[in-house]
Amino acid sequence: MDIGRWLYLNKVLLYKGVIKLNDVIKDLEKIGIIPVIKLNNINDAVPLAKALIGGGIPTAEVTFRAVGADKVIKDMLEAYPDLLVGAGTILTIDQVKAAVSAGAKYIVSPGFNPKIVAYCQDANIPVIPGCVTPTEIEAALEFGLTYLKFFPAAQFGGISTMNALCAPYERIKFIPTGGISLNNLAEYSANKNIVACGGSFMVTELLIERKDWTEITKLCKQAITIIKVAREGK
Repeated sequence: MDIGRWLYLNKVLLYKGVIKLNDVIKDLEKIGIIPVIKLNNINDAVPLAKALIGGGIPTAEVTFRAVGADKVIKDMLEAYPDLLVGAGTILTIDQVKAAVSAGAKYIVSPGFNPKIVAYCQDANIPVIPGCVTPTEIEAALEFGLTYLKFFPAAQFGGISTMNALCAPYERIKFIPTGGISLNNLAEYSANKNIVACGGSFMVTELLIERKDWTEITKLCKQAITIIKVAREGK
């Protein structure tokens, strides 16, 4: 390997954002499931966080598809400082800034935006971009990223596609989101190429509108049980 390439790779791997990301990934992998949340009512933030924690899932990806997502993140963390809260559906650098100012501990984007990735790494912010093609994966690898979102998972072939992509790119692992449910969670969780799954089945808009925190906690507990059994059977 020539010295220029060696220096380049080391520069990439020494990005503080990548190092911090590894710590976030370890925590997400321990949990195994990430509730993907869209909150239309900011006042639901704290009781929802309590329901998730009660169900054994101390993490949440608060999507910026709803107005006030940054306030939701702030309220959740003020009530539960140890909650691992990330910001999802991040499409602009301004949204990154708003999310981080509110306390978000990692950034998730549906696609691969090199400007967002570069900004996050320069600012020491863990970022997980969406990648579903070899071209996008190679772009992520150029930034030293090996943990990637796979979205929408069901529409892009799910586990079979992820396995195929991991064959030539052995370093990468995915966080699939889209189409994950209690019915297929075990299959996803048992796969060695998957760090954790993102899902909204335990935090549907209907459950949140009804403020059915008990049912949300119940679904979280069911998910955790499924993941544990699936992983033990690997």
